[in-house]
Amino acid sequence: MLLKSKAELDNIRKVFAASLANQTKKILVCCGTGCVAGGSLEIRDKFIELLKAKNIVCTVDLKQDVKGESVGLKESGCHGFCEMGPLVRIEPQGYLYTKVKIDDCEEIINSTIVKGELVERLTYKTGGVSYPKQEEIPFYKKQTRQVLEHCGHIDANSIEDYIATGGYEALEKALFEMDPDRIVDEITKSNVRGRGGGGFPAGRKLSQCKRQKNPKKYVVCNGDEGDPGAFMDRSIMEGDPHRMLEGMMLAAIAVGSDEGYIYVRAEYPLAIKRLERAIKQANEYGILGDNILGSNFSFKININKGAGAFVCGEGSALTTSIEGKRGFPRVKPPRTVEHGLFDLPTSLNNVETYANFPIIIHKGADNFLKLGPENSPGTKAFALTGNINNSGLIEVPMGAPLKQIIYDVGGGVRGDASFKAVQIGGPSGACLTNEHMDLPLDFDSLKKAGAMVGSGGLVVMDSNTCMVEVARFFMGFTKNESCGKCVPCREGTKRMLEILERIVAGNGREEDIDTLLELADTVRSTALCGLGKTAPNPVISTIKFFRDEYLAHIRDKRCPAGSCQKLKTIYIDAEKCLGCTACAKVCPVGAIAGKVKEKHVIDAEKCIKCGACISKCKFGAIKEK
Repeated sequence: MLLKSKAELDNIRKVFAASLANQTKKILVCCGTGCVAGGSLEIRDKFIELLKAKNIVCTVDLKQDVKGESVGLKESGCHGFCEMGPLVRIEPQGYLYTKVKIDDCEEIINSTIVKGELVERLTYKTGGVSYPKQEEIPFYKKQTRQVLEHCGHIDANSIEDYIATGGYEALEKALFEMDPDRIVDEITKSNVRGRGGGGFPAGRKLSQCKRQKNPKKYVVCNGDEGDPGAFMDRSIMEGDPHRMLEGMMLAAIAVGSDEGYIYVRAEYPLAIKRLERAIKQANEYGILGDNILGSNFSFKININKGAGAFVCGEGSALTTSIEGKRGFPRVKPPRTVEHGLFDLPTSLNNVETYANFPIIIHKGADNFLKLGPENSPGTKAFALTGNINNSGLIEVPMGAPLKQIIYDVGGGVRGDASFKAVQIGGPSGACLTNEHMDLPLDFDSLKKAGAMVGSGGLVVMDSNTCMVEVARFFMGFTKNESCGKCVPCREGTKRMLEILERIVAGNGREEDIDTLLELADTVRSTALCGLGKTAPNPVISTIKFFRDEYLAHIRDKRCPAGSCQKLKTIYIDAEKCLGCTACAKVCPVGAIAGKVKEKHVIDAEKCIKCGACISKCKFGAIKEK
């Protein structure tokens, strides 16, 4: 159906909304990547099979010609509570069932769909309390899901669902009620800042791109989410792809572009699949293509698959990669808005930034400014992972304190350990500690604390985590992902990694800490691109807040967290050893000596700390410290 006017889109929206209303009951199966890995697609298929077998009218597509009431079966995007997946939401009750299995499907239909009764055993429980409704669960209660409002609530594969719930209303407004200047002004007034890490005002980018005289301009979306533990952009692309497309189209109207590119890492096959489907659907309805909705605005979108290079998350490297060249960053200025893709003016933002644009245009900048601090308004999606009870995808107002995220949303640290630190911003970020619990997570506050929002990864670490090893891990990642174009990043990260590896192996020297800080300063000051300049951040922050751990590794040859394998000492408790010789038989290097029925001892010089003897001893006589 090719829509040729605003009136036709409005009419079809009413039709779809009515069809959606006829789905008086809905089963929303989470089909984000995490739940798909847990078998949610099979669960979805089982629901369809059972509903048909029971002669219950099931609607899986709003375009189906179904008269009267039916049960809507939705393949939704990520619900966020990944720790509890596979997840199934039941409407209109708002029940959220956790860790659902195929064998649970029939009970859900018989009890909840047919009788309206709760399947209590599948509800989320904590502290002896059961939470049937999704919005009552502590994990969701303190969130403000604005960009993620559709994820888990509509069919991720359906443009009809998106249109029925208000999708493309911002596009209509921009096309028929606003001019490009007003769009730019509204985005600028909202003060929305780029969610990809740098926090640059998005309105200023649009303004700078718009005023370029070249008639050919590009709109590019950065979906190359490379930070370890980050999956915010992936979840938006998978769960609400049309919102992102709409945001790109708003940017295109504003700057005067007729062509856009989405750069997605190839490791996101589900996101690519849903984006391709969304683009195809939008073209079929005339929402993408030539003379959109009968206007003089034409726009097409291409998808480029990245090969997994971390550096291609940097703007100039990304555009170079789209051009078919090796993804090297370049010296700036000129900026991307002046000379970007194919050396033409380019509006470049990440997925989450574009997903904010429809909200701003549809509801207005003043409404957007109601959430978050004045200099960092709106919300931010974070991927909450690590040693925490409730891991998953969250969205909170900018400026939410760290304590609220760790304890109210995240449910605190897992197990008996205590909170130690959280790495924010991935390899480009830094760690925050207990002294930062009241720190508001916004661009300016984090910058003052020596950290950054980054793309939004939050990796929680407990008291059993070695912070020197954390620094080594991130430096190893950065060194491996360095494009090698500039010497400071190529050689500096390599030298820093060598020192960190020496320290965690127990061979550190007194001067190593000062050398690390000197190298960090050099790399930060002289690296070519933003990724290189921020590469030393994890080392700098761990030295700042956990210098004592570095000193313990260097001076005492001891890991305070007890996690560095090469610094562990394995010994035999003479009071418990019965001389059974089982440990000596499994030691691969002959480090254990002793006769039958006599106490055994371990030669620390020979011991490779493999732990084989510990697992073999039946009497608990072999220990490590």
